[in-house]
Amino acid sequence: MKKKVLIICAVLAIVAKGMAAPPIKNVVVILADDHTRMVTGCYGNNIISTPNIDRLAGEGVLFDWAYCNSPICVASRASLLTGKYPHTTATNLLFTPFDADKNTTIAEHLRRQGVKTGIFGKDNNNAWIWGELYKDGMPDYGFDVRIEGGDYEKHIKAAGKRAVPEEIATYSPETDNYNTACLPHPYYDADAPGTFYANEAARFITENKDKPFFVWYAPNEPHNPHAFPIEYSGKYNPADMPLPTGSDEDNRWVPECFQSLTNNERRGIIAAYYTSVEFMDKNAGIVLNAITDNGLDENTLIIYISDNGYLLSDHRRFEKHSMWEEAVHQPLIVKAGSLFEKGIRRDAMVEYVDIVPTILNILGSKPLKEAQGVSFLPVLTGKKSEIKEFAYSFYLEDNLAMVANKKWKYIFHTGARDLGIGYATGYGPAGITHFLYNLENDSQETTNLAGKAEYQEVFNQMRSQLLHHFEQNHPDGKKAPANLTDDGKLVWFCEPRDIGAVPSLTPVPTRVFYPNN
Repeated sequence: MKKKVLIICAVLAIVAKGMAAPPIKNVVVILADDHTRMVTGCYGNNIISTPNIDRLAGEGVLFDWAYCNSPICVASRASLLTGKYPHTTATNLLFTPFDADKNTTIAEHLRRQGVKTGIFGKDNNNAWIWGELYKDGMPDYGFDVRIEGGDYEKHIKAAGKRAVPEEIATYSPETDNYNTACLPHPYYDADAPGTFYANEAARFITENKDKPFFVWYAPNEPHNPHAFPIEYSGKYNPADMPLPTGSDEDNRWVPECFQSLTNNERRGIIAAYYTSVEFMDKNAGIVLNAITDNGLDENTLIIYISDNGYLLSDHRRFEKHSMWEEAVHQPLIVKAGSLFEKGIRRDAMVEYVDIVPTILNILGSKPLKEAQGVSFLPVLTGKKSEIKEFAYSFYLEDNLAMVANKKWKYIFHTGARDLGIGYATGYGPAGITHFLYNLENDSQETTNLAGKAEYQEVFNQMRSQLLHHFEQNHPDGKKAPANLTDDGKLVWFCEPRDIGAVPSLTPVPTRVFYPNN
């Protein structure tokens, strides 16, 4: 209460003097990889240590109802950069090159307005697939500076890497794909890729402190195999890790690769994940400190997000390729100097496609016309409590589509194939399957209410809402065959149209692709 009174007094003092908050000219997006929101201190986890993300939440606004628009990195990041749904970016599948000619990223949009742009870490744009086939070199997607894996390799080769003593056990993908033993990767903190990317982002901020800049900082952590350096060994005891056991609802959908994991192995993976999150938080702190050290706190917009979530034995799985809450209900923290009250929570429903419009709104920049999201700045300032009722997510690798509000979630699955990209259940194709969950009474999604007579009206409303979304937002929205049933139309929309993508089960994409007409 005392803190709130002080903030109100400060705001009144500014108003009395006729002063306005300093304009926001810089943007820093911290984009974690596979960070589920519930493994963060500020979202209520009392085991994990995330002091830097928690500090950001204390200085900004934390959202409780944010959803990503795809639970897979490639599609989600394309949406995040454009403010468009995956089916509109035409980037749905794991190996689809992001089409720079048919999409405008926020980095391109801001660079045209004189903003210096940089990406540090993972981009997932898949330009490497076509590589030398581009006429003028691979597209830069609007980023003046690109610091990625190849740059780290050059750095570590030039700087040298401290040898790890042989007696220290380290992670090896040949023997333990999911890091069940909770082992560090074979490097010290100073030599870690995550630390390198954070330092490079901090350097960029320092070098450009006197001009508008846009930073896209995208570490690889805590993505499987949940990397962390030697110094972080033993921070979390696998025996102390929480272990969700799932429910009978999950039986049909557990991929074969997880079915034989022991409880000890599951706890080991969870401990490795927690450790990787703490390491990622430390590196996020390097970027946040660079903003403060250069005196940029009052004119820099900072956004913390993750491309998608992650299941930590939730529903007996260790992945994100699903519509469970742990995979799609996301972290979102926003700080923008003195533009709005600090240390508060908002329960407005928002989607990740709304982030680009919000950034441009806060900057006072002209909007990106093709973006399909809406700005949630009115929610940040408290002028509105909601901007939308529904959120949508799409995972077309498995022909899944979801619509949710704060009470209900509906998922449509064509069941045309067993689960893809290495996550087959062994049960084969399921056929058309509907899911309906009451999120108020069943937050763990243990009871599918689809097909129950007493919920038929809700089922019909939610299914119609999803179909309506496709009809309004899909590039082929007006082309669905009129003689199809509603299920038939959803099947038609849930089949990906990606050009240049390879079949899901092809482990390594070839160099040349031909359009799928």
